[in-house]
Amino acid sequence: MTQPKQSPPRPRQNPTEIAILGAGVIGLTIAVRLAREGRDVTLVDPGDPGAGASYGNAGTIADYAVQPVGTPDVLRNLPSLLFNRNSPLSLRHSALPSLAPWLMRFARQSLPAAARANAAAIAGLMANALPEWEDLATEIGGKELMQRQGALYAYETAAGFRAAQSDLAYRRKLGIQVEMVDSATLATMEPGLPPMPGGAAYFTKAVFLSDPGKMVALIHAAAVAAGVRIVRARAETLQRDAGGVLVGGKDLKLRASRVIIAAGAHSKTLALQAGDKVPLDTERGYHVEWDMKTPRLTRPTCPTSRGFYLCPMSGRLRVAGTVELGGLTAPPSPHRIAKLIEGARAFFPDLGKPDRDWMGFRPSMPDSLPVIGPSRGGDEIIHAYGHGHVGLTLAPVTARLVSDLIAGRKPAAEMLPCLPTRF
Repeated sequence: MTQPKQSPPRPRQNPTEIAILGAGVIGLTIAVRLAREGRDVTLVDPGDPGAGASYGNAGTIADYAVQPVGTPDVLRNLPSLLFNRNSPLSLRHSALPSLAPWLMRFARQSLPAAARANAAAIAGLMANALPEWEDLATEIGGKELMQRQGALYAYETAAGFRAAQSDLAYRRKLGIQVEMVDSATLATMEPGLPPMPGGAAYFTKAVFLSDPGKMVALIHAAAVAAGVRIVRARAETLQRDAGGVLVGGKDLKLRASRVIIAAGAHSKTLALQAGDKVPLDTERGYHVEWDMKTPRLTRPTCPTSRGFYLCPMSGRLRVAGTVELGGLTAPPSPHRIAKLIEGARAFFPDLGKPDRDWMGFRPSMPDSLPVIGPSRGGDEIIHAYGHGHVGLTLAPVTARLVSDLIAGRKPAAEMLPCLPTRF
C-alpha cells in the first residue's frame, strides 16, 4: 500500500513583541534586559547561544580600548600591513575585490580628524562599560569570574615604549587610567614573562573574565529564566507590514512588533532588507589554547608589536588576536594559527602542541564604531551590531541604549555617533 506523502514541517508563526536576531553576547544581554523589563522576547539564532566571537575573545572588559583600528599611523603603513601575511593586520588576497569599498572607507576614517572623532565617540561609549558590567554580573551570579587586576601592554624594546607615548597620552586625555611600569616592576608583576626592556603600560581599571564562555552561558541562563524564548533558526528575510515585521527563513516565520538586528558579522544582509546600507565587513579572529593547571600570568598581556593577547583563562592559556580581513566563507588560515603558536613560544618556549585552536568572525566597521539605533525606514527595526573588538566590553551599554529606544526614552548622547543614518 502506497504511503501518503509527508507534509514538510510548517514554519513557526508564533507572534512575539520583540524578536532579537542573533544570540551572541550582544543579543543575549539585550534579551535579558528587555525580558526583565516585562517585554515578550524571542531570540533567533541558528547556532548555540554565545558560541561565536562571544566565546573566542580575549576576555577583557577593556575600558582602555578607545583607539579605532584605523589611525594615521595605520594609514601610513596600510599597504605593508595588509599584504604582509605575518602582519597583525592582514588581508586574504582573494577577498580584495569585495573588500575594496570597505578599505576606501577605512582609509578615510584613518585620517587625523576622523580618527580623533572616532576615538572620542568610542570613549563616550566606554565611560560606563565597567559599572554596567558589574551590575550585570551581580544580577546573573558571575562576579567571581571578574578578575580586577588590570591589563598590560608590554613593550619588548625601549624603542617600542618610546613610540607608544603619544598614543598613551591621548588615551589619558580621553579619561583612561594608565600607569607606566619599568621592566623591573613588570618582572615583579608578571615573573613568568621573559625580560621586557621597554616595560609596560598598565591599565589599572580593566577587568578580565577568567572564562568568557562561562559568563556568556550565565547570561543565556538568565535570559531563559526571565522567559526569553530561543528559536534555533537562521533569520534570512525581513518584511515590514501593518502588524510589525515578518521574520522569515527555513522553517521560520515569526511576526514581531519590533525586531533587533544583533547578528554580528552576519547582520549586513538583514540591515539592507531593513532599508539601511551599512558598510559592515568581517574580521576573522583566531585563538589557540594550551591546557594548564598553573597560569603563566596573572592578567591579560598584549605584546603590542605582535598584536595578540596572552590570556590566563581558567585552566588554560589562551593566545588570542590579530586581524585578518577575509569574509565569512573562507576556511581558517593555518598560517595565522601557526603565527600565534610561534608568538606564544617566543614568551613561553616550553609550550608544546596546543590543545585546540579556533576561528570566529568579528563584525567590523570602517570607523570602529558599532551600529546602534533605529532603521531609517522606521523604528520597528533597531540595529545593534558592528562592535569589532569591543563587543564583550560594550554588551551591557548596548542593551541599555536599545532598551531606551524600545521604551521611547530620549537616546543617550553616546549613541548619536553610532546611528545607522551616519552612512
